[in-house]
Amino acid sequence: MNLDFTTVLPSIPYILEGIGITLQIVLAATVIGFLLGILLALFKIGRIKLLRWIADVYTSIFRGTPLVLQLMIIYYAIPQLLDIQIDPIPAAILAFGLNSGAYISEIIRGGINAVDKGQQEAALALGIPYFKMMKDIILPQALKNILPALMNEFITLNKESAIVTVIGALDIMRRAYVVGGSTFRYLEPLLIAGVIYYIMTLILTFLGKMLEKRMRRSD
Repeated sequence: MNLDFTTVLPSIPYILEGIGITLQIVLAATVIGFLLGILLALFKIGRIKLLRWIADVYTSIFRGTPLVLQLMIIYYAIPQLLDIQIDPIPAAILAFGLNSGAYISEIIRGGINAVDKGQQEAALALGIPYFKMMKDIILPQALKNILPALMNEFITLNKESAIVTVIGALDIMRRAYVVGGSTFRYLEPLLIAGVIYYIMTLILTFLGKMLEKRMRRSD
């Protein structure tokens, strides 16, 4: 095999610097997606038809179109329409957050529906306000049930973040591409990037299992 890592080894620290950019995008987008997902899930299970319709349309659009398309619309089209400038990282955070919110809302909705209906009926019978009931009784139980699915979404988001290379954000993948262009050897830096993503996935998977075990022990 025509592999020669000697020319790209000095560039490994440069590629590793992309981990910070990747985690910045993923963590911020996860927070946005989680909060948005809770809101959309509450809309979907609520009694207001307009809010249910808005949540369903939102989820349908963001789950039915490619993430890279949503990213490019935010980065290229919105500045064109509004005559503003959006930097790559904020654009990526917004795109991933909005997209993740659609998927997380379905996960949370399923978790809420899995909680015994009798608890909600008992809380309402005791006069507990709907918001307080959801915050203190229903959502905590739902989150314990859906934690594996949430961690899987987080891991998927970490891998999908590689598409930010199309808008020039200097994440792991983009830096690997830059190294390939400067050394005229693309396979080696791409393999290094793949190993980095794989190790990050293993670490996140391990942390997710540890968190799941801790939450089970707290029951």
